[in-house]
Formats: sequence, C-alpha cells, structure tokens
Amino acid sequence: MNTVLDTVVIGGGAMGSAAAWALSRRGRQVTLVEQFGPGHKIGASHGATRNLNPGYHQPDYVAMLAEGLDLWDELEQDSGVQLLTRTGVVNHGPGGELPRVATALAEAGIRAEFLDPAAAGERWRGIRFDRQVLHMPDGGQLNPEAALPAFQRLASARGAEIRHHTKVVDFEVFDDGVRLVLESTAGTEVVTAAQAVVTAGGWTEKLLARAAGTGAAALRIPKLRVTQEQPAHFRVADAGAVWPGFNHYPGPDYQGWYSPVYGMQTPGEGIKAGWHGVGPVVDPDHRDFLPEPKQLAALQDYARQWLPGVDPDSFEAISCTYTTTPDEDFVLDRIGPVVIGAGFSGHGFKFTPVVGRILADLATGTRPAPSIFRASRQWPDLRKGNQ
Repeated sequence: MNTVLDTVVIGGGAMGSAAAWALSRRGRQVTLVEQFGPGHKIGASHGATRNLNPGYHQPDYVAMLAEGLDLWDELEQDSGVQLLTRTGVVNHGPGGELPRVATALAEAGIRAEFLDPAAAGERWRGIRFDRQVLHMPDGGQLNPEAALPAFQRLASARGAEIRHHTKVVDFEVFDDGVRLVLESTAGTEVVTAAQAVVTAGGWTEKLLARAAGTGAAALRIPKLRVTQEQPAHFRVADAGAVWPGFNHYPGPDYQGWYSPVYGMQTPGEGIKAGWHGVGPVVDPDHRDFLPEPKQLAALQDYARQWLPGVDPDSFEAISCTYTTTPDEDFVLDRIGPVVIGAGFSGHGFKFTPVVGRILADLATGTRPAPSIFRASRQWPDLRKGNQ
C-alpha cells in the first residue's frame, strides 16, 4: 500500500519534535517518524539538563534568543510542564568575547551584567571565577526529558501523527515530492509526501547519502562531524552552594585544556561539566559510550582547580553526541521538497522552538531562514580539535 501524506518529519529528537509542533500549529498535516523509542539515550536529546546560555553577540543568534525565551514560556503555559529553571548563566575567563556579548544582549533587552570575580565567588561559592565574569540572569537550565514529550503531545493534540520505532530504509527525492520506505513493528510501508523535513541528528549524512531519484543530486550539505561527547556529573561536596549554569573560556596560555568548559547542576545527579565538541569521531550506530581516559582525567583536573564545590574523584561519566558543521553554525534550508535541519554543533538545544518555527517556515514557504544557515554558504575547513 502507498500512503500519501503532506509533510513527513524524519527524526524525533528535539528539532524534529519542535518542527512537528510548529507545523501542527499552522494546521498542516504532519507525520513524525523516529527510528528509536521515546526517551532513548542514543542521540543528542536525552538527559535532564541543557544550559540556556545567552552568551551570543551575532545578530541572528541574539534575535533567536529573544524569540526563544518567549517561546519557552509559551510552551510551559501550553503544556503545563516546567521546562526552564532560571538559575542564570555565568560566563567567565579571559577568552571569548564577553564585552561584545554584554553589549549585544543589552541592545536586545536581555539582561547581562559584569561582576567582580570575588563577588561572584561569594555568591556562587562552588565555582572559582576567572578574570572577566558576565552574569546573564535570563539564562538557566532546560529539561530535554520533559521538553520532547511536551512538543510531541502538543503536536499530537493538533492532529500530528507521532510514530516511534519507525525507520526510513529507502529515500527517494523528486521534483514534486519524496518517496519513503518505512520499517516498523507493523511491517514495511511505502509513503509518498509533498515534502520531508530531515532532522536526523547524527544520522543526517547517512540518510541523505541514501537518497536517490531525480532531485537527490541537489542534496549537498557540508560534511558533518559526529562526535561522542563525554561530560560527567560530579558529586556535590558543598551542600550549601548555589549553582548557576556556567561556561569558562580559557586564554591561549592555559595548558591541558581541550576546549572551553560548560557546566550546570542536574538535580539528583550532581554538577555536570564537560569539554565542548572535542570527543572522538564516531559512527552513531556503533558507539561504545565510554569516556576517553585522557579527556576524563583532564576534566577531573579542571574540577580540582576551578570547581571547589564538587568532589573531583566522585563522578558518573555520561555520553551524548554532537553533530558539528565546519563553522559551527546550523544548517536550516530547503532544497527542492526537502527541508534540512542539521549540524547544531553542541549549542542548538536552547533554540529548539525557534528552530521548529524556522523549519515550519521553510516547509510552508513562509520565509527563508537567515542566510548564515544556508546549506550553500561558503564553508571553512573542518575545525581541528580532536587531539
């Protein structure tokens, strides 16, 4: 049997769930297919905390931040679920572009203030602060484990069909639509649709590489680097400490650092801290989920030096994936009947409802995405960081 649909969203992580939500709000018929079950831990959208870090100065990202803060509030009201805990986010260190960030956020009406490191240390005594300290009170922690089901419930209530354990095994692209072969516990089904929204995370390249048909040759995006990131939850040693989200940007003379460090408190699990985007390159279908020993040891050394509120020798290693573009900006574009949302490069989750809106705009022809996200932009060489 050949089922005819309007829009198929391929991939039910954060961005696919948001796209289904945004499309259903416009009254569009949408079917979301996800190869794994609800709440799986194989990709990038699991876990109970992600920082909503407002630390951007680029105009397109700052505009998305402002829109996203409003949309997260709206989602909480519509779903009845708390999705954002506003602990604030504190970015510090000699690196980064904190003065430009402070100026850009102030112009957008997003709060930001510089603090003296000693005063910041008194307020958040679990962290040792380094030179420049920028406090952004509107930031905090988002909860993916609550957010994904909320997007899907709201989409389903407006008529979207959510299919878990449904894998795309064949993908054909034509000038006027797509043809998919789906496998699920119910068997094999052939689906044709006016368009597909590809939000497949670390599987994006594999899916697009399988695409055949008269329109498939145009599906050219840059090579995406899929890495297995390996943060850890450290046990809290100072029960009285208050924890904001944090990002620490090193200077050029900092030895033993793989990248900036991000972190936050995950209730019941400890203080999450990790290197950003420097884990080993992996095939998402063949991961060992194990920490790389040298990076883990360096992370413990970081905790000893900069996180006095944790026990650096008591931790639980965790694992997720990043799918990173060469310039670490996203791919949000439409190529024929295929809309692509990919390459969120370890900093996309905070923008999830805005990305959903942009993907819905692309699918409905409402307006294009910002030009920095075009698949056809000029690309630098892949960033070297896996050393």
